Amino acid sequence: MKYINHKLIALLLTAGVLSTACDSYLEEENKSAKTIDIALSDPKTFDQLVASVYERARETTTHYAPDMYYSFEDLGTDIVTRGTTISGVSDINDYVDLNPLNGVAYQYWKNQYLIISAANIAIDNADLITGVAPAVKTAGIGEVKFFRAMSYFNLVENYGGVPLVLSQVKTSTTDYTRATEEAVYTQILKDLDDALAGANETPSAYGRVTKDAVRHFMSKVLLTKGYKSFGVPADFTTAASLAETVISHHALVSTFASLTSISNQRNSEVFFSYLFGSSAVSRGWGNSRHQLYKFPYYDYPGMIRGNLYQKGLEPLPTPFFYSLFDDNDQRADATFRREILADKTYTATVNGAPVTVNAGGRAIYFPKVAWTPAEIAAVPYKVINPDKYFVVDGITNAHAPMFKKFDEPGVAFKQPNELSDGTRDMVMMRSGEAYLIAAEAYLKSSNPTTAAARLTTLRARAGLTTPVTAGQVTIDFILDERARELIGEVNRWMDLKRTGKLIERVLLYNPHAKMNNALKPKHLLRPIPQYEIDNTYGSITQNPEY
Repeated sequence: MKYINHKLIALLLTAGVLSTACDSYLEEENKSAKTIDIALSDPKTFDQLVASVYERARETTTHYAPDMYYSFEDLGTDIVTRGTTISGVSDINDYVDLNPLNGVAYQYWKNQYLIISAANIAIDNADLITGVAPAVKTAGIGEVKFFRAMSYFNLVENYGGVPLVLSQVKTSTTDYTRATEEAVYTQILKDLDDALAGANETPSAYGRVTKDAVRHFMSKVLLTKGYKSFGVPADFTTAASLAETVISHHALVSTFASLTSISNQRNSEVFFSYLFGSSAVSRGWGNSRHQLYKFPYYDYPGMIRGNLYQKGLEPLPTPFFYSLFDDNDQRADATFRREILADKTYTATVNGAPVTVNAGGRAIYFPKVAWTPAEIAAVPYKVINPDKYFVVDGITNAHAPMFKKFDEPGVAFKQPNELSDGTRDMVMMRSGEAYLIAAEAYLKSSNPTTAAARLTTLRARAGLTTPVTAGQVTIDFILDERARELIGEVNRWMDLKRTGKLIERVLLYNPHAKMNNALKPKHLLRPIPQYEIDNTYGSITQNPEY
């Protein structure tokens, strides 16, 4: 009997015919194969095709590939650098010898097109599947177009113009060419218009794309487009208007600590998250954010490889990042810990005498203001001053206040090449960022007074009650605020590129990139993977100077 085309069947199988990751929405169902007649006569086929897009987007966000995480989000920016001594070179963080053979550049490109492929399959087969309720079909197509737009936005901002593939690929072809950056933006906004029309205002199940998720993403796309040579002033005003709609629908949580609490993941402020859940079958790789920005703390006296802090990924925040927080800024305590407590009793030496520190006592401390050598010598625990974050201390090569924003106590200690197994929701969109998008859009629309008002409201939630004045509002002010509010949640590299601040701020505040001084204008685009150029026999062309 004739089977449904191999791309569709492969999608249904390799997607795990997705599971309970979005609660009642993504129900697990195992099938070995489907005949074309059965597949097209079963309305659940459409649900599975939509679910596969969600899964691909989720899985390639929590990790690019085993032992490859978040490199194109925040590494090589002003607030995140590599977790090593300030020596040597790095292609992504330091921009030294970043070239078309770079593995991350290839994997990131590949992952975005996998999402696009899944979206195209769902869109092209929607009308062929019988029995799908019109409202279900409309919403599903809107949702997958949202994801297709997101992937093209990731591609165009990282690589410039890219091939626009808008239909299911059924035959082998190599004649792909790069569309212009403007053409890609036109398609992104067309998809988002369709998504806004199709997505539900209120989701049928938590975790599904809503109109507010579309509005939020559209506001960011238009904000970015407004800076381009093909942008228009209305891009900024429309971005502000969309952000205001989102703000009006999603009240800020009262405190930042409450926002980041694992017991309050689904709250008024959050309107789109990737869901993982407690089932090992459904959660795939698992949310890996609990591993962000942590050093090998377990090598210090009194510490173990436990399930409280977990294994970290290599990058660390820069000293500049830690310097951004005023004493009264409550986001600092909710984002990172300066004190690490001992897992077990240990013995240290103070003034030549042994001192016993019980489990639960202080093991490592990072003072905000440097301690004197005498003060350090007088305590049994390890004290690491701000100027020593990237200096070998005889135990680790680099060390900084421990990130806690996404902590998930109880998750097993895992190596980066193992399943992360995090079960927390991965928050992708919340109104806290909408305030910052609105502020930036108002500033670019020559309305700093309203920009200041939005910033004042957001900062007040963090305990900073002094109003922001119109004269204070600059792009740098907003970028600093985005760092404090959104580290680990949004793409910092894109923020810096959008605002024209990537080169300036990286060379000022990223210690490794500053040392090598290799960042140039060509690095505002990543290299096109050589694999793609070779496979198309050169019809896909390389970015300048690579």
